[in-house]
Amino acid sequence: MCGIQVLITQTGDGADTEKYNEIWANLTATNSRRELGPDAHNEISVNVGPARIKLGAHVLHLRGPHTQAQPLVSPTTGDILCWNGEVFGGLDIGNRNDGIELLNELQRQKTHDPRTYIQRTMSKIEGPYAFVYVDREQKHVWYARDYLGRRSLLTKTMDSGAMFVSSVADTADESTAWTEVAAQKIYCVDLNARTLDGGILEYSWQYAAGGLEIGAEDEHLVLPFGRVDQTVDDIGPISDVASSVQLSDLAEFPDICKWQPYIDRLKSELTQAVKSRVDSIPPNGTHARCGVLFSGGVDCMVLAAILTTVLPRDEPIELFNVAFENPRQTKLQSLDSVYDVPDRKTGRLGWNELERIDPHREWRFIECDVPYSQVIEHKPHVQQLLVPSCTVMDMSIGIALWFASRGHGTRVTATSRTEYMGQSRVLLLGMGADEQLGGYSRHRSAWDKSGPHALAREIALDVERIATRNLGRDDRVVSDNAKEARFPFLAANVVAFLSQTPIAYKMDMRYARGVGEKLLLRLLARQLGLVQACVLAKRAIQFGARTAKMESSQTRGQDFL
Repeated sequence: MCGIQVLITQTGDGADTEKYNEIWANLTATNSRRELGPDAHNEISVNVGPARIKLGAHVLHLRGPHTQAQPLVSPTTGDILCWNGEVFGGLDIGNRNDGIELLNELQRQKTHDPRTYIQRTMSKIEGPYAFVYVDREQKHVWYARDYLGRRSLLTKTMDSGAMFVSSVADTADESTAWTEVAAQKIYCVDLNARTLDGGILEYSWQYAAGGLEIGAEDEHLVLPFGRVDQTVDDIGPISDVASSVQLSDLAEFPDICKWQPYIDRLKSELTQAVKSRVDSIPPNGTHARCGVLFSGGVDCMVLAAILTTVLPRDEPIELFNVAFENPRQTKLQSLDSVYDVPDRKTGRLGWNELERIDPHREWRFIECDVPYSQVIEHKPHVQQLLVPSCTVMDMSIGIALWFASRGHGTRVTATSRTEYMGQSRVLLLGMGADEQLGGYSRHRSAWDKSGPHALAREIALDVERIATRNLGRDDRVVSDNAKEARFPFLAANVVAFLSQTPIAYKMDMRYARGVGEKLLLRLLARQLGLVQACVLAKRAIQFGARTAKMESSQTRGQDFL
């Protein structure tokens, strides 16, 4: 993981050096994750044609045998790479540093075809990323986020024409706004152009057409998955037996034989995704290497159940369960504890269920209790991390993720409660399951109003919009705690499988809430032995952890902060 910051100025752009230095210092302070600090930090400045480029990188060591400082510089061409990402497929990385291997591959592809080498190389990469690449010979600066937007990258163009690119925003300077880099494109700044913003070229990701192999188009970036299959012809009549299935009866689910190939395939694809995301984490002594942000819901339960099958037996797994003191809820309800929130109850049940299916694993259940006073104390900092996201809902979700990923809490066992600080540098999150498997209430509403065709269209639209939603925000919040978020449900192989699976074998809204949505995932959970989790209805984190409407019931999620 690497916090990136870049400043590009042109000769005669009317540079306000003092202002640039102030912004740069603020970005350095935020990118370096001041609470825990990076493993390496470095800055370099170069002249490229008429431009002056300053690059900074703040590395958290998660790949390779040793910490690799950035920016990376090619010894042959002088090209420069700032890489905030993980290569999980497309290049043979082994135990080497993926940033170095990517730079080497870019250099090889550039020798073969200097016109399309960026597109060709990035079309092969599977994994989350944001990068900035300086081609000194062609006088180009390339920058992008991955096609699903799983890493943060922001830009800011000053009135003078100077341009900042950064993993996080500096909110001290409000003269111009920060914007999130659109994940559907890769951008190239032509430094020979009269102005930087006037010299930005855009290259769009495309779906492969007619069985086109990845990387086979010279000019286009080719996605490793297709469009969502909207076929609904396979939806048969619901039987009397099926309609009587109750929330606790997924073991008796009818027509399980028809579903079994899809269940087995989902298990295989998710296992591959989880394994590729944890195998490369460096050893951490006797400490945990990987944890799960854990509400006890079906998404995180399945991830935890698969994680325990791929990690060595002697490694602990941390389950971070966050709960907030909500003054408004405390006044309205009589609770044994202010932290007795919905996610705490399901989290404890889920922890017990995981211990039942794998009693030999050391499951560390961490209760991250957050007093309202701490919310007030840290809210300004979290709000800065959210930028350019700025709604009440952004704050409700962001502050829950920030405290959960921080990992400060109480470790609970059957006989004791001890103060604990999380050890994992990598956290698995369940983002992407709801969009692909029909987990949102709007999916059921589409079915109720207009039937299966409307549901299929809604799912396709949601998957199309994943890249434009909030993964950049979530990355900024989690990485502030020197942790890296990884999303197995958004692995390319998982998205490809779910996109080609007919709607009828992913969800069925004819069943009750807690069964019909994400039905394929629920059946997998049941197969894994997660009897209770497989029938829990979806609950958004801001309601499960009680970060929503802390002060007033009148605020709406879309209101600006």
